[in-house]
Amino acid sequence: MSSSMDPGNVPAVQVIAEAGVNHNGQADLAFELVAVAARAGADAVKFQTFKAESLATRDAPKAAYQQRTTGAAESQYAMLKRLELSPALHRDLKDAAERQGIAFLSSAFDSDSLRFLVDELGLNLLKLPSGELTNAPFLLEHARTGAALIVSTGMATLAEVEMALGVIAFGRIAGATDKPSVAAFQAAYASPEGQAALRANLTLLHCTSDYPAEPAAVNLRAMDTLHAAFGVPVGYSDHTLGTAMSVAAVARGARVIEKHFTLDATMEGPDHAASLEPAALTTLVGDIRAVSGALGDGIKRPQPAEWAVAQVARKSLVARTDIRSGTVLTAAQVAIMRPGSGVSPLRYWDVLGQTARRDYRAGDLLDE
Repeated sequence: MSSSMDPGNVPAVQVIAEAGVNHNGQADLAFELVAVAARAGADAVKFQTFKAESLATRDAPKAAYQQRTTGAAESQYAMLKRLELSPALHRDLKDAAERQGIAFLSSAFDSDSLRFLVDELGLNLLKLPSGELTNAPFLLEHARTGAALIVSTGMATLAEVEMALGVIAFGRIAGATDKPSVAAFQAAYASPEGQAALRANLTLLHCTSDYPAEPAAVNLRAMDTLHAAFGVPVGYSDHTLGTAMSVAAVARGARVIEKHFTLDATMEGPDHAASLEPAALTTLVGDIRAVSGALGDGIKRPQPAEWAVAQVARKSLVARTDIRSGTVLTAAQVAIMRPGSGVSPLRYWDVLGQTARRDYRAGDLLDE
């Protein structure tokens, strides 16, 4: 397995094991998460890179699910501060991932973190979280790195996704002196050059930004809508409990699956409760590989293994009774029975009325 997720040379479905902040700020847990993702067969393990002081104000409230899992008394800032990973630990985690044959990814949540991932860690594939989809300056920064992008679309309307793609297209094709604006973004999106840039190295992920998301809120058909509207590869960032929705998304054509995992779903922390434990992650990856391989090319034709079965399971024209040479064949003398290695029953009406060219014993395959 390659340690790089170059979008031009990847498996049919890329599985991103989202460690996120399930390391609880502890290096030993972070390294074990890398090992679990590698053993499960994921293509990448992904963390989150941020500076709390750049991400949230000191009194920003937690989301309701964060209050349920970590308590309401602590501020979002305080929670984020204890979940930061140092630059040195990022480097060590990336090295550990690559030694184990798995790609290292991370989502940046502020400009300094983005520059660190690109300039110092050398990442050539970046994942934009759903919360940043309307953050046009940050989208533009991502686009200007030249890295391939995976963009989550939770909480977004189709119009918001289109505007985000316009920002990215502008960032890909505009000159250094071109001034960003809504009109410039729309023009870049509408241009052939902008469309080509988007389709070259961008994937959209459908997502329901609830933790955990209920199956009734998943709306997997929205993946079809994203692909039809924008003509780029699509995938699914799964926040439901269990693995069924991810597997279903692959069956609907997802090219990327992102799924949170943890060492222990009962641990304290904002995302553990909605994450897969190691055994379930391994099962998910195996199921994804099986379903991806089962999709095939869509051409309806017998598979090689079916030819031998057809000889047994299908039927042929058979002598119902003893038949003497020269007898005119009638329905009373022609049966349709297994095996399928003789004259096809499709020729039943052609054979009736013909003259037997040789003697047959009851049960013989006809060769008329």
